[in-house]
Amino acid sequence: MPALFDKEILISFSDTDHDVTQIQNSFLSIVLTANVQFDNKFEGYEESNQDGLVLFVGLKSGSNLIRKYTIYHKGKTIDGNLQNDSTTEQFIYNTIKPRSEKNDRKHIHSLNENIHKYDTSACGTYVTIRKIEEAIKNQVSIPYTMLIRFRLSIPLDDVLVFSGFTDYPNSLFGDLKIKFKINPNAFVFAQVNLIISMAKYYAMNKTDLIASGPDKQKNIDLLFRNWSLEYQYTKQFTQMGCTADLIIKINIEQITDSGLKNLMCSISPVILSIRNYVVTEVTANMSGYKATDDCLQKVREFYANRLFVVPSQRVEAWSFQTSATTTGIRTSQNIPLSHVTYLCLLIPKDARVTICYENPCYHNMQVTTCGRNFPDMPMNTLDQQFFQMQLNASNLDLLFEATDEFEDALTIPRNTASRRLNPHTDLTSFMITLQCERNSNGVLTFDGLDTNNQNVSVELRGAPNYQGDTDCYYNVDLMGQRPLPPILCTIHDTFWLFGPGNGYSCVYDVNNTFDEVISQIEG
Repeated sequence: MPALFDKEILISFSDTDHDVTQIQNSFLSIVLTANVQFDNKFEGYEESNQDGLVLFVGLKSGSNLIRKYTIYHKGKTIDGNLQNDSTTEQFIYNTIKPRSEKNDRKHIHSLNENIHKYDTSACGTYVTIRKIEEAIKNQVSIPYTMLIRFRLSIPLDDVLVFSGFTDYPNSLFGDLKIKFKINPNAFVFAQVNLIISMAKYYAMNKTDLIASGPDKQKNIDLLFRNWSLEYQYTKQFTQMGCTADLIIKINIEQITDSGLKNLMCSISPVILSIRNYVVTEVTANMSGYKATDDCLQKVREFYANRLFVVPSQRVEAWSFQTSATTTGIRTSQNIPLSHVTYLCLLIPKDARVTICYENPCYHNMQVTTCGRNFPDMPMNTLDQQFFQMQLNASNLDLLFEATDEFEDALTIPRNTASRRLNPHTDLTSFMITLQCERNSNGVLTFDGLDTNNQNVSVELRGAPNYQGDTDCYYNVDLMGQRPLPPILCTIHDTFWLFGPGNGYSCVYDVNNTFDEVISQIEG
């Protein structure tokens, strides 16, 4: 099912060979080709190094690719499920997934540690410097363009609206379809640790390198022996459209007549962006099974007078009205709250950012709404109490281990009183999760925020740990760029209700709490 740039894609989640669809084991496969633009050339690389030095271009999680979606049931739009900011929703949902799940799901998530190990299981593609040079060497106008092909997988339960589905009796309740659009701005890029990538290249191609003569081996050996920590390039994910310091040139210069050589490295700001794309293939890989007639009849009888309920969640994003100043931030937004169980804060520094958010390094941060403070005491976004609170809110405090990039974003400082600090690892998976629903002693009763869809003020305040030139949030870069207003995301409990009415109907319930839904079922 090909689709052109910015066009909608419609695909079914049912298979006629299945009576029951196992949505938790099903996934979308998407193949797209994109024109990736560079505002700088990678010229002057020593020929022997061009195949071993690579850039990664891809996604942190495959589901980030979906920009907006609508769900259909039996050919009709399901009211209330339209999501216009799916990328933000999936970023929040997938950032807090445990390390074990992200490691086990190959080609679906891109962990920073795996990217710099040149791990081929990432969600994206690696492009060698040789391929980049060959593609853009004859181009004279900026930006330079290179065609890159991506093959991506999106598990359906990585999309938040389907996260509660397991076995769906599609032969009884009918076909589900999704219509969605691609978000090309969700892609990220990074320069792979060149020592590791070059070592892998040498190990895999040692026979050919030996056959080509001693010069290539000597030049590669020179790279290993002369690599210096002074060569500081961007070591974290960078959003497409944003600037990163990349190594654009590595060459070898002979400095004496006797043949003594030296390694020369040039690092410059580079912007990568996607000009356009074409989706060449979309496939729904649906898992499921057949059922006997007796089994289906019993299921039909069971749901003849009751609802088939699937719990779900929904994220809505609201931008605050004002940005940070030199002394901190105090801003508010009037929004309706409906069955909100969590508040989530995202801190964008650039208008082009969609899934790369960094720690503002603030203290006395607190959100106030409905006469309550979240958290109860003001927080410092770098201290141990805040770190533990975030693990608890994300259910990563006991059996499940957080990913390194999530932990690092919560704990690694970006400044001191006297200087700003460069990131030595990925710090772009930062967000603040505030639990609104208190623990209810095992009773499933809603205890979150609800204003019956009436507007209420939500206030955010905080101050930088270090004011002035070293404030890493207010001073986005050395060119005087200032940050955007923070983004408030509200997480709502919702429910899928499939019932026998009108030949089996489907309702996406955004108005009732869990106990209210249960009371409908129990009559």
